[in-house]
Amino acid sequence: MAYTYTHPRPALTVDCVVFGFDAQTTLQVLLIQRKLTPYQGEWALPGGFVRLAESLEAAARRELREETGVEDVFLEQLYTFGQPDRDPRDRVVSVAYYALISLAGHPLQARTDAQDTAWFALDAVPPLAFDHHQILQAAIARLRGKVRYEPIGFELLPEKFTLTQLQKLYETILDQPLDKRNFRNKLLRMDLLVALDETQTGVAHRAARLYKFEPQRYEQLKQQGFNFEL
Repeated sequence: MAYTYTHPRPALTVDCVVFGFDAQTTLQVLLIQRKLTPYQGEWALPGGFVRLAESLEAAARRELREETGVEDVFLEQLYTFGQPDRDPRDRVVSVAYYALISLAGHPLQARTDAQDTAWFALDAVPPLAFDHHQILQAAIARLRGKVRYEPIGFELLPEKFTLTQLQKLYETILDQPLDKRNFRNKLLRMDLLVALDETQTGVAHRAARLYKFEPQRYEQLKQQGFNFEL
């Protein structure tokens, strides 16, 4: 059935803040260089218009796949941005998402209306199109808050990691040093990590033991009232 409305309607988009982490560098964000107007040639967050027959999350995942080649990642809704002048084309409301990925295993490929795509360290982000700087800052604040009470940080690590890599991840996200002994003792007491009979390879220093995060174990403990807190 077709409906006719007598008042103008805003368009709806999704924008995605994709965080990646490399233990050799720092926390980074994925940006695209726009191929089309407005803001042609400028850097922006991946995103685009929502189709009539798709959900918001489906639209976010499709835009990520189409513009960057990234798919199968942790994705969570962040906030809705709806200032009347946020898009020079029209009255546009955007639902923002943030995603977390390990840089290993996610090659980039600029597609559709993206001229280029690249990772940028958070302290080296160029000027962004639309209100995307505001969206990025909201995502950083959400990430810093949430890693303290939910183990989403493991999404940024490879499947096997060292405790040093894990600590560096949390120090990078929280932007503060953490006491090595206290941090490790607290994580190990949670019984969420499995120590593997494997060590690092190809390192100049003494090879450290590798660990894995057990998401099923976390879900079991959460059902029993366990609270993840750092």
